[in-house]
Amino acid sequence: MLKEILSITGKPGLFKLVSRGNNMLIVESLLDGKRMPTYTRDKIVSLGDISMFTTDEDVPLWQVLENLKKASGEKACTADVKNMTKEQIFKFFGEILPNFDRDRVYPTDIRKLVSWYNLLVEAGITDFREEEEKNAAEGTTAE
Repeated sequence: MLKEILSITGKPGLFKLVSRGNNMLIVESLLDGKRMPTYTRDKIVSLGDISMFTTDEDVPLWQVLENLKKASGEKACTADVKNMTKEQIFKFFGEILPNFDRDRVYPTDIRKLVSWYNLLVEAGITDFREEEEKNAAEGTTAE
């Protein structure tokens, strides 16, 4: 599911991929539902391609979002990360992902992660696992 959710540099919020065209994508904003084209010059990143730095190996974003979902009781996160100090944010995020790399993960990254999580929950997107993980959990294989 996260492969179809996009972040576009310079545009607020997240976008859902609707269609592909010649040298462009049609996306729909999760904030207001408006559709618009994006072009090859726009920096577009799929949430499925993002991972978080840890002291071991990088953790895919879907796992971090699942951890955040468990920590917030499968509801929107009510922590006020915008007004937290760096130490408070790191303590909060340490409960979500204990081994995150405190040198390479910045407070702004954590703030963005929480805002994305809340936006996804408001849009009704709460199953963050990738297809391979879903199949492994269910004991099936992709065809």
